[in-house]
Amino acid sequence: MSTHSGTASRPAVVPDVDSLVSRYVTPGMHLHLAMTMARPNAMVYALARQFAGRGEFTVSTSATHTAMHALTMSGAVKHLITCFLGDTYPTPRPNPLYRDLVRGTPFTCELWSLLSFTQRLMAGATGLPYAVTSSLVGSDLERGLTTEGPAARPRAGEGPGTGAKFLRVADPAAGERPFALVERMRPDLTLVHGACADRRGNIVLVPPAGEGPWAAYAAEQGVIATVERIVPDDFVDAHPERVVIPGQRVLALCEAPLGAHPQSLRGVASGDERGDVVGYRDDYTFLTELVERLATEDGAKEWYREWVEEPMGHTEYVHKLGAARRAELTLSAEPLTPREPLAPPPLPTTAEPVTRAERTVVLGARAIVEQVTSGAYDTLLAGIGVSHLAAWLAAALLRERGIRVPVCAELGFYATDPEPGDVFLFSQLHATRSQQLGGIPEILGGMVSANPRCLGVLAAGEVDADGNVNTSLLADGRWLTGSGGANDIATSTDCLVLSTASPRKFVERVAYVTSPGARVREVVSHFGRFRRTEGAAGTPGPFRLATWLPPGGDGPARPDEAVAKLTRWPVSSAGCTPEPEVTEAEIAWLRSLDPQGFYR
Repeated sequence: MSTHSGTASRPAVVPDVDSLVSRYVTPGMHLHLAMTMARPNAMVYALARQFAGRGEFTVSTSATHTAMHALTMSGAVKHLITCFLGDTYPTPRPNPLYRDLVRGTPFTCELWSLLSFTQRLMAGATGLPYAVTSSLVGSDLERGLTTEGPAARPRAGEGPGTGAKFLRVADPAAGERPFALVERMRPDLTLVHGACADRRGNIVLVPPAGEGPWAAYAAEQGVIATVERIVPDDFVDAHPERVVIPGQRVLALCEAPLGAHPQSLRGVASGDERGDVVGYRDDYTFLTELVERLATEDGAKEWYREWVEEPMGHTEYVHKLGAARRAELTLSAEPLTPREPLAPPPLPTTAEPVTRAERTVVLGARAIVEQVTSGAYDTLLAGIGVSHLAAWLAAALLRERGIRVPVCAELGFYATDPEPGDVFLFSQLHATRSQQLGGIPEILGGMVSANPRCLGVLAAGEVDADGNVNTSLLADGRWLTGSGGANDIATSTDCLVLSTASPRKFVERVAYVTSPGARVREVVSHFGRFRRTEGAAGTPGPFRLATWLPPGGDGPARPDEAVAKLTRWPVSSAGCTPEPEVTEAEIAWLRSLDPQGFYR
């Protein structure tokens, strides 16, 4: 039975998503779209419908992809605060909507890393003017926050700027690790989608929780929320440990089944006579179609008309998906596969050629295995892309040697054995096969920044001979994707960087330093591994080509030719050792992880 009486403090329960948005959102607000695995996409579509061309919103959200593209196309956003703009499935890639971001199109933009962004929310949530971070320091992200914007980068001989949002400070304890203050973030409203809530507004979020409750506490006015189901108060009274956002923070809520679609939601046993809250997977068919259609201006307009304007509301949107698709997306209440680690796959029966990307992944996995077996590292942080495939493959190969190393992912995954055949790093199926589900502070803070034995594994759009990584901005002004958590990883822990080699990727100097290279130990290409030497007084020295795997075909026949032809790096290949050919067992493991060949 409920322990509370009266209704004065209860939030409003409204009948539908569009009513919720129209009653509580006004043009010019700062809206925060909460970053959990289940994003408030039903409200995002409603914002696009109702405020197209007139919202003039400041929007903060840690990653701008999927349904957020609809809000971008609506013209309702004036200024965006984020860490990533692009697509994440089937592979991470730029999206044409943001090609001219540096020129202020389609909106002005303020760029952060995932942990520093969350730390700003934590400061706002705890009543502090600033948070302390070691992220961003020494990168062009820092420069963009202290001077002219996302295109700005330091000029020769010019030191860091000082701005209200990011302020480099001296350590009073004279420590070696530089850090800065980042201004708190306090949106007007935070928009959340939860698994369920009671009528008092207590919201159950099922981890991985991303930024967790911090954005709810940071909001000046409070939270508006959609949930899969409103449950009896008695359920929450019996399970208070499941409530992540308390009702005191919630202004209003409504039911919106499939309110996170096309993204996913983990279910929960609700205690409601109507049954459990049923979880659902990411809709990969929808996401793939979205990427394909947004590749052209006409395709984008047609997609927007079909999925944002025509449905007129969330009920119509869900109906348009169809019963068959909804059933296909449903997650079982039980794990789909046993929790035991994956068994070694059978060796390939056909001699399908090994691609350059596959060679890069295998060589990256070998580098990880060496680093872990040396005893220096006990945790892997997998960035999205070829990097997470290399981390998964390395963990599988290490298990065959009797060594278990936890693989983590930034949104809250700890010690994950990937679901066979699901290549998406943030799949709910991988969450089912994890030992712990937390959030961004626990992983990028506790397991990475505070853990000297974590090895980060990152991919790169560009990488230079100093190990600096660019995933943000090309020299011609085209936008890539942004940092996500990469900068947080590179500034706080030792790293490996993976990229197939070409002069376009292995550049003399990156166009934009997303992630500084001081802690990059190896850069792995498809023809060998570049290993860093140690400079004077333990400082990072130059890279050299340490191992060599002939690329075959019409590729370079010697290591020095490969460095000269496939990179713009002025590094030595003298003394490099032969890299064993990719084995059938390695390629069998890799193709079992990526059977559709998205990363081929």
